[in-house]
Amino acid sequence: MEQSLLQDKYPVYILELAKSETEFSSTDEIVGYFKGLIEDHEITRYLGEFDHYAHTNALKDGSIQEGIIAAKNVMFCFGIALPKPEMLAVRPRSFGIAEYEDRFVVSFMEAPIPVANEVMVSWVQALVKPKA
Repeated sequence: MEQSLLQDKYPVYILELAKSETEFSSTDEIVGYFKGLIEDHEITRYLGEFDHYAHTNALKDGSIQEGIIAAKNVMFCFGIALPKPEMLAVRPRSFGIAEYEDRFVVSFMEAPIPVANEVMVSWVQALVKPKA
């Protein structure tokens, strides 16, 4: 998994994995995986799914990078406290899943709460099937 600054300001984690490196074969399967983890976690709350590909594809001037065949966000909240109203600016969280013919790119923005970040990193890393 790679950490980087998207557009020099957004701290994101990105995992690119070949379809042969995971047990999942579609974006929808990965969405279901994350939804299950979110719903089973004692703190997180599942909020929904956004089909970014369908939305962008339907726009008159929408543009999608060549090769992307699906793109969805899984939205959820990982807030354990609301110490000040400005925290709303960094919530809710989401996992982005982009699918190509041969691979997936999974990304999320770094959370301000270290424990939330650790959980999200572990969930994404678990997409990679163990080597035999």
